[in-house]
Amino acid sequence: MARRVTRPTTPSNSGSKEATTNTNKLVFKDYFLTTRDMVMSNRFQLAMGIILIAVTLMLLIAFISFFFTGSNDYSILEQADGRRAMRGEIQNALGLPGAVIARWMIDGTFGIVSLSVLVAIALYAIRMIVAYPLKRWRLFFITIFTLLWGSITLGFAQQMIGAGSFFRWGGKFGTFAAQGATSYIQWVGLLLTLIAVLIVFLIVVDQHFVEHCQQFGMWIKRLFTKRNTTEEIENTVSSAEEDSENDNIIDIILDEPEYTDEEEENHLVDIPQLDITPLEIEPLSTEPEHEEETEEEETEEEEETDVDISVEAVKEVELSEDDPNYLFSKLGPYDPRKDLEHYTFPSLSLLKVYDNETAPVINQEEQQANANRIVTTLRNYGIEIESIKATVGPTVTLYEIVPVAGVRVSKIQNLENDIMLSLSAMGIRIIAPIPGKGTIGIEVPNENPQIVSMHSVIASKRFQEEKKMKLPIAYGRTITNDVFMFDLAKTPHLLVAGATGTGKSVAINAIITSLLYKKHPAELKLVMVDPKMVEFAPYKPLLRHYLAAMPDTDPEQVVITDCDKVINTLNSLVIEMENRYKLLMDAGVRNLEDYNDKFVSRRLNPEKLIADSLHHQYLPYIVIIIDEYGDFIMQAGKQVETPIARITQKARAVGMHMILATQRPSVNIVTGVIKANIPTRMALRTQSVVDSRTVLDTKGAEQLIGRGDSLYAGNASITRVQCAFVDTPEVDAIVEHIEKQQHYFEPYQLPEYIPEGGEGEALAPGAVDLKRLDPMFADVARYVVTKQEGSTSRLQRAFEIGYNRAGKLSDQLEAAGIVGPNKGPKGRDVLIQSLDELDKKLQELGC
Repeated sequence: MARRVTRPTTPSNSGSKEATTNTNKLVFKDYFLTTRDMVMSNRFQLAMGIILIAVTLMLLIAFISFFFTGSNDYSILEQADGRRAMRGEIQNALGLPGAVIARWMIDGTFGIVSLSVLVAIALYAIRMIVAYPLKRWRLFFITIFTLLWGSITLGFAQQMIGAGSFFRWGGKFGTFAAQGATSYIQWVGLLLTLIAVLIVFLIVVDQHFVEHCQQFGMWIKRLFTKRNTTEEIENTVSSAEEDSENDNIIDIILDEPEYTDEEEENHLVDIPQLDITPLEIEPLSTEPEHEEETEEEETEEEEETDVDISVEAVKEVELSEDDPNYLFSKLGPYDPRKDLEHYTFPSLSLLKVYDNETAPVINQEEQQANANRIVTTLRNYGIEIESIKATVGPTVTLYEIVPVAGVRVSKIQNLENDIMLSLSAMGIRIIAPIPGKGTIGIEVPNENPQIVSMHSVIASKRFQEEKKMKLPIAYGRTITNDVFMFDLAKTPHLLVAGATGTGKSVAINAIITSLLYKKHPAELKLVMVDPKMVEFAPYKPLLRHYLAAMPDTDPEQVVITDCDKVINTLNSLVIEMENRYKLLMDAGVRNLEDYNDKFVSRRLNPEKLIADSLHHQYLPYIVIIIDEYGDFIMQAGKQVETPIARITQKARAVGMHMILATQRPSVNIVTGVIKANIPTRMALRTQSVVDSRTVLDTKGAEQLIGRGDSLYAGNASITRVQCAFVDTPEVDAIVEHIEKQQHYFEPYQLPEYIPEGGEGEALAPGAVDLKRLDPMFADVARYVVTKQEGSTSRLQRAFEIGYNRAGKLSDQLEAAGIVGPNKGPKGRDVLIQSLDELDKKLQELGC
C-alpha cells in the first residue's frame, strides 16, 4: 500500500506574506504622500508655472506666425516627402514643430478660438506661480464652451461671408458642424440657436448678467426719455448733498458772481430760465406734496407740448399692380448675383510680382548707341534729320525722328533692312509717319526685354477703377508703358493670329484672366473650344461657375475638343442667339445692356411665355473662345464657318462675342466672310509678310520679336503692345480659388441641338427635362402644396433664390403636373392638394 506524503503547513509562512503585504501598503502610502507633498510644494508649483508660461508663449508665437506664413507652409507640408527636407523651407517662427502644431490646432480642430486654450493654460500657470485664487473647473468649462461655441460661430461666419482663406476659421470641427446644422435648420435657425446658447451660458456663468442687462435697458430707456423722472432727480440731489465739497461746480460752470441774501431769491427764480440741470432746482428739496404738484404740472406741460408739435404722417400712395414700377417698388431691383451672393473674386496675391514691373529699365548707353547708329545710317544714304527722341518701353524702344525739309518718307521706309543691319536687331518696324505727329517712328527691340506681368496690369488703377467697359480686357502695356485695355463688348469679335511659339496661348490666357477678375459668374459665361486638348484643360474646374455647355455634357468634355461636338455647339449657340433676339424683340429694346437694365428694374415679367417655353430672364454675356480655328476649318469647312459667320454677323447685340485664334492665317482659313465680320484683329509674329497682310491688311507682324510682342488693329489704328505674361501656376491658383467659391448646381445650359439624321428629338428651347431636376425641387414642391400657392416671386422670397432659378423651378413643377400653366399676375394653380399625393408623384420622378 502506497504511503501518502503530507506536507505540514507552517504558521510562520502565512504570517510572513501578510506582513509583506502590509509593508508594501505602507511603503506605497508613504511614497504617495511624499509625491503629493512634492507636487503641492511651492517650488514645484513655481517651476511648473514657469514651464507652462514658456510653453504658452512658444505656442502663441507659433499661432501668430501661422496667420502670416501658414499658406506657404501648407504647400511645403503637403508636398515634401520627409520632414528633414521641410525644415529649411518652413517659415513659421518656431520651425517645423510650430507649423505642424499650429496647423493642427487651428485648421484641424477648433479654428481661431483654439487661442482660448493658451489663455486657459496661461491663467492656470499664473495661479501656480502667484497662488492666484482660480476655480479650475470653472475655467475648464468656460474654455470648453468657448472652443465649441466659438468654433461653430466662426465656421458659420465664414460659410455665410464666403471669405476665401488658406485655413478654416472655425477649424475642421466648426466648419463641418456649421454645414451640418445649416442643412437641417438653415442659417436663420443656426443663428438664433447660437445667440440663445450664448445668452443661457452667460446667465449660468455670470450671476450678475441679468442685472447688467437690466441696467443696460434702463440706460437705453434714459436715452429716449425727454425728461428725468422724479426718482432720478431725487437720487441726483441726494448725491449732490452728500458731496458738499463739489457745490462750487455750479458757480464754475455758470461763472456767476456771489449774491446777497436779498438777491439770492431773484437768483433762484432766474435759474430755470438759464436751462440748468435739475441740480439747481430749489423746489425739489421741499415736501412731498409739492413734488406731486410739480409732477402734475410737468405732465400737463408734456401733454400740451405733444399736442402742439404732433405732425400727422403722410399716407403713401400705393401703386396699382398694372403699373410697370409696381414690382420694383415692392421688391426693389433684381440682383443677378443673388444666387452666388457670397462669391469672392480672385485676389491680386494669386498673381506673381516681378522686379521693376511698373516701369521699364532704361539703359542710357544702349539708347544713345542705337540713336547714333540710326543717324549714321541715314546720313550714309544722304538723309539728314533735325532731331531724334527715344521712348523706352518694356520690350521695344520707339525712336522718333524729324527729317529735314525735302526728304521723302518713302526713302526712309526703303531703308528698313539697312537700319536693321546696322543695329544688329532681330527686326525693326518703321512707322512713316506716326499718325497725329509730324515724326517718323522706328521701333527697335531692347537688348534686355522686360517681362510685363499680369499683376502689373490687373493691379493698375485704370483696370481696377474701370466702370464703363462691359467686358474689360487688360491685355498688356504699350511702348509708352501705358496699360493697354479694350472692351470686348465693343470689339465686338476678335481674331488672334501668330506663328507657333509667339505667345498666342498666353494672350488668350491674359484675356480670360482679365474677365475672371472683373465679371461675376452671373454676368459672364465662357464656351471653350480646344483641339489641342491641353490649352484650356486648366479651366475645367470652372464648370459650375463660368462655363456654358449643352445639356448632358460630360464634365470632362466641357472644354470641346471633338470636331462634331464643335459643330453641334456652334449651332446650339446660333439657337441661343435667336432666342435672345426673341426676348429683346418682346422687351422692345435693341441690345443686351438695355434688356438687362429693364429686367433688373423688374419691368419684364419672367412668367410671361414668349415662345416655345421661353421666358424673360437675366442674360449673361457669352464669350466663345476657339483655339486653333484653322484646324476645324480644314476638317469641316463650311459646317464650322457657317455658324461662326452667323454669330459674328448678328450676335453682338445680344451679348455674344467670339475670339478666334489660329497659327495659319492664310486666305483659305481667314476667309473674306470672317474678316468682314471681325474688324478687330491681333497679330503676334507671323511667318511671312503675306500672313501679316492677311490678318492686319498691312505688313509689320513679320518683324515682331515674339514672346507676346503683338500688334492690335482696332478703331482704324494699329498699336504695338507687349502682352502680359500669365504663367501656368498663376492660372491654376486663380482656378483653384474660384473652384472653392459658392457655385451653381450645373453649367449654363445652351439649347439642345440635334443634327439632321440624329437619333431622338431635340428638346425645344426652354423645354424641361424631368430627369435633371433642381436639387431643391422636392422641398419647393412640398412648400407649394402646403401653401397652395405657385407664384414664382413667392418662391424667390421664400427660398431666397434668384428669379432665374425660381423660374426654372416653376417650369419643372408645371412639367411634373404639380402646378398649372402661368396665368400672369394671378400666379399658377396648384393641381395637387395633399402631401400624400405629392409623395407618390415625387417617387415617380425619382426624388
